[in-house]
Formats: sequence, C-alpha cells, structure tokens
Amino acid sequence: MGGESTTRTAPDAGGRTGQVLSGVAVALGLVLFLGGFGWAAVVYRPYTVPTSSMAPTIGVGDRVLAERVDGGDVRRGDVVVFKDATWADAPVLKRVVAVGGDTVACCTDGRLTVNGKQIDEPYLPPGEAAEAADFPEVTVPEGRLFLLGDERHGSLDSTAHLTDAASGTVARDAVTGRVDAVVWPMDGTLERADGFAALGPLSDPGPFRMIVFLAVGGAVLVLGGAAYGPVAKRLGARGGAGGARVG
Repeated sequence: MGGESTTRTAPDAGGRTGQVLSGVAVALGLVLFLGGFGWAAVVYRPYTVPTSSMAPTIGVGDRVLAERVDGGDVRRGDVVVFKDATWADAPVLKRVVAVGGDTVACCTDGRLTVNGKQIDEPYLPPGEAAEAADFPEVTVPEGRLFLLGDERHGSLDSTAHLTDAASGTVARDAVTGRVDAVVWPMDGTLERADGFAALGPLSDPGPFRMIVFLAVGGAVLVLGGAAYGPVAKRLGARGGAGGARVG
C-alpha cells in the first residue's frame, strides 16, 4: 500500500523553559544595567576639563567622573575638583600634594618634597622637572590643601597664589569631588599616586569599575535574552523542514 504519514511531536518543554529563562535574563539584565547607571548618577558628577594643566594624566577636553566626597576624605595624591573664588569663578581641577600640617617645597634634585621626603611623581610629563621654578617651603595650615597641576609649566595652581593670605592653599570644604576616572576618551580609572604612600594612607578607588561591570553585564544579559526567541524560532523552522515527513 502506498501511503504517507506524518510525525507529530509534543510541545517542546525545553523550548518553554528557554523562553522563561530568556525572560529572566532580560529582566535581570535591565535591573543591572539601569542600576549601574543609577548608582553612577548618585556617586559621581561629570566634568569636562577646559585646560591642559593636568596633562598627561587628563587632557584638555577630556570628560571625567568625580566621586562626590567630603573634603575631610581627601588624601595626598588625589586629583580633586574644587571651587575657590580667589582662583576662578568655575570649578578647578588639580592634584593635592600636601594637607594641613605638611611642609611642601620644590625642588630638591628636580623633585617635589613633602615633609622633607622627595616624592616620586610618574604621572608628570616625561622628562619634565617637578616644577617650572623653585618655590620656598610652605607650611600648609590645618584644614587646608596645597594643590599642583601635573603640567607644572602651564598650571595656575598653588604656586601662582603663594602671595595670597592663605599661601596658595585651599580649604578642604571647597572640594566637591575626587576624580576617579576619565570616561572620554575611555582611559579608565586614574593610577594611584603611590609616591605619597610613605606619608600616610591613600584614598581607596571609587566604585567605577564595579559600575562598569554591572552595566556591561546587564547589557549582555538583555541582548542575549532578547536574541533567544528569534534564534530558537529559526532553529526550530530548520528542524521541522528537515524531518517533518516520512514516506
């Protein structure tokens, strides 16, 4: 007898499970992705750097994220954002090289000294001395900071304000943020200023890397979960076309 029969398969339980898992992946991915950006919005403030005074660490036009910190949390070596009317009407970005009670001077063998210790500053432009010109020893008043730009030859920093009443220092409470990362171009987190480690504890890095991990991981889950349906449908169609009939 010549006949034709077709095979019928029960609904694919594995397919239903895959759909559930893909939905979970998308939902979890959205939570991680949006949570990462929400966390960043709470912790950080973005700034665009208008000058080259912090080159090569931070170039002109770079976009940075500054962690919102209290001035009391600032440590030597931190790159901070502050606002002081005697310096400028806009936020200023410089590196803290000395804190209240420190003595700072330049230069000894071409290097900055803090509390009599020569500071290794690998972030300075290659081949450049620590300062364009020597400056006499300054004792930083309690509650204040002494700040320099990494591009010492062109930076209007504490050395340009030595004749001010505060000897070029800035109040701790003038600080509004500590720069944690350069996000455009994507240079990542700033290197720790280990040259100051012998003088006291350094600041811990902010949560930038964890935030990036959450955002990227969330995006991967969303894209992977969303792609499951079309991929599974295409694979199912190919399987059905290849083995639906038996003669």
